[in-house]
Amino acid sequence: MAPPILLLRDISLTFGGTPLLEAAELSVSAAERVCLVGRNGSGKSTLLRIAAGTVQPDGGERFLQPDATLRYLPQEPDLAGFPTTLAYVEAGLDPASDPHRARYLLEQLGLTGEEAPSRLSGGEARRCALARCLAPAPDILLLDEPTNHLDLPAIEWLERELGSSRAALVLISHDRRFLETLSQATVWLAQGRTRRREQGFAGFEAWRDEIVSQEAVARHKLDRKIAAETEWLHKGVTARRKRNQGRLRALFELRARRREERRAVGEVNLVASAGDISGQMVIEAKGIAKSYGTTPVVADFSTRIKRGDRIGIIGPNGAGKTTLLKLLIGDLAPDGGSVRRGTNLQIAALEQGRDSLDPSRSLSATLTAGRGDTVFVGETPVHVVSYMKDFLFLPEQANTPVGALSGGERGRLALARLLARPSNLLVLDEPTNDLDLETLDLLQEMLSDYAGTVLLVSHDRDFLDRVVTSVIAAEGQGRWREYAGGYSDMALQRGGRAAAPAPERPRRAKPTGSPRPDAVRRRLSFKEEHALKTLPGRIDALQAEIATLQAALADPALYGRDRAGFDKAAAGLRQSQSALAAAEEEWLALALKREELEGI
Repeated sequence: MAPPILLLRDISLTFGGTPLLEAAELSVSAAERVCLVGRNGSGKSTLLRIAAGTVQPDGGERFLQPDATLRYLPQEPDLAGFPTTLAYVEAGLDPASDPHRARYLLEQLGLTGEEAPSRLSGGEARRCALARCLAPAPDILLLDEPTNHLDLPAIEWLERELGSSRAALVLISHDRRFLETLSQATVWLAQGRTRRREQGFAGFEAWRDEIVSQEAVARHKLDRKIAAETEWLHKGVTARRKRNQGRLRALFELRARRREERRAVGEVNLVASAGDISGQMVIEAKGIAKSYGTTPVVADFSTRIKRGDRIGIIGPNGAGKTTLLKLLIGDLAPDGGSVRRGTNLQIAALEQGRDSLDPSRSLSATLTAGRGDTVFVGETPVHVVSYMKDFLFLPEQANTPVGALSGGERGRLALARLLARPSNLLVLDEPTNDLDLETLDLLQEMLSDYAGTVLLVSHDRDFLDRVVTSVIAAEGQGRWREYAGGYSDMALQRGGRAAAPAPERPRRAKPTGSPRPDAVRRRLSFKEEHALKTLPGRIDALQAEIATLQAALADPALYGRDRAGFDKAAAGLRQSQSALAAAEEEWLALALKREELEGI
């Protein structure tokens, strides 16, 4: 293995008397791609800041190869002191850097370079900071939630940019698809300690669950041993105690181990308060339109949403996703067309910017609306501290101002307040921002079990695939189209593209009367017909092959036991996945061609 160009060893750090990091380690070699995962509050961002050299640990060693260049993307970048976004990005260039790359990256990320940093939104500031990190082509990139506030085309552009980069990467992200695409090794931070797996994120969760299960068994054995030794102590006579001082010391050591053992934090308890049952028809839109000035945002869009549907809305930033959402739920009147909403609707909405959270108000007052110490979860009164615990807040945080919470904590607080309201229509605008992977899993399960209807705006491809039943996607120039299935189904129908397709060329009108004889005879060739019949079997075989290879790679001991076998399985997996994607695209193209020909 190549020597590390960045190394953290035995890192320890304590905040307020509570250890955050204990003997944490991180090793990064040239061109290596590592994802750093763990729950919100586990210390991931702090460990990344230590790696960047902006935070000094209480103990441990940090080594950076002397000639290596490093760039760090924080969650909340500071652009103060620069007149324009271009000046900010150019200030991060090295003498040998390409001076034109700064403007190129800004344009790719939707900025001109002339913007005043003081007027940027949080998402725009993040894009600018990302351009500054990428511009000098550093040896090491440390990226903390780089996909936050990026739209789907920008995320896929960033994946390609990082995939072709020669820089070593350390990534923190809640975007599973992003981590699966880019990572080659996984570092899991839990209870202040790190564990490393020499595989990408794809098999992380199975590996983590196995470790958690093993630790639960070890804790149970320790508890039983303490109980047995305590019983011996209570039944023993004074003389026996004197003769068995070693055993007594061992008991005290067991108890100390149990006290000092850092247990995994509890799980978020996500349960939506059920409202009354809505009518079967929830929303029906017919030919709705909305423009701002001469710019159409929604043009002649129709849809029918029924009870139990989970609808995802996607599109580039500025396409009008939030506008469409507001038109559907009645917060905004259309310029044309009509929207009819069903009976007995109870709407609970989560806005994108969490702007309704007052930063000066305490966490407790936010949940209780300033009325005592009780939260009403539906009709049921619950003490605010008990309800806080369901969302992993500590009792001592009850009086903490919302402005002092982390991004992930604010996200959990917004969900806690939302889910207490009775509803049968959940409207979620970017609910996944700043949430950790475990909370995303639980949110997904809650939405799957939710008895009502869900309208969801998100840029998280994996989350969309897991949750929604159909996708409404921006097609450009105010046009929207609904696709059955999740994000991957939509992308497949679009030919694998997240961005809106190019406008279709005007079609010539079909001639009236009988079709031409040569048009009647048009059909698939024998070779194409044969491929259309045999491809489903090949797709099934490839899916089975991929499942077998993934199961083999999920074995954490395979890399150390059989490196050649691991490399062979990993290469086979990549080859099979590419073959599967090609087979699926070929089948879809042939099916669409046959449908078009038969329709002539």
